[in-house]
Amino acid sequence: MINREDMLELTRRMTLSRNCFYRAAGAYMDPEGYIDNSFNVNFRNMGTHDRQVNLELAKTIPFSKTNKQLRSFEFPKGDLAYDSIHRLLMALSQYGLKDDLLVQTLCEQLAEGIRIPQEYGIFIYHGLYDVPVKGSDKEEQGESEEVFQFIICAVARVDKDYNAGKPELGFLFPAFEDRSSDPSRIDIYSLDPERPDEAFVKKILGK
Repeated sequence: MINREDMLELTRRMTLSRNCFYRAAGAYMDPEGYIDNSFNVNFRNMGTHDRQVNLELAKTIPFSKTNKQLRSFEFPKGDLAYDSIHRLLMALSQYGLKDDLLVQTLCEQLAEGIRIPQEYGIFIYHGLYDVPVKGSDKEEQGESEEVFQFIICAVARVDKDYNAGKPELGFLFPAFEDRSSDPSRIDIYSLDPERPDEAFVKKILGK
């Protein structure tokens, strides 16, 4: 089960004044799931409007209804095949989205599990969060407990000018559990909790 407080803790670092993101990358896909255009930019070099738009996209995933829209899944044990999404995510997290080929490969693989019958965008964000130590009174202390390095993905329909709507699919990797990183798990988001996209989940988990 996902702890709601863990997710809210992350979203508090997703504002213009307390921004935890360093890079944004991804692709705009045509209705057949092929890349129409791609992007890879330093998050902090964006203009204020673009940063705010992308913060709202990214924030949708951890801020969604925990254990309903956002659910935790475990990767199959030993799943480190060279082209598995798990391995791609591990590499992208390590390199901070700076490898365009890895980003493109991830988008192409995710598209195989996305059933959106129009143009859409796959928006991927790399963030770092210094997890502060909490005392016995649950108040944050000054020192850092660990650095949580993570990727958020949001999938949303786009118009002809690439303006994105509300994310319909997405994920947070690695899972953030007990205020710590768990790379054996991933939190996957579906806009409609009553009709989760099983094809998207299966594609990510390699099932």
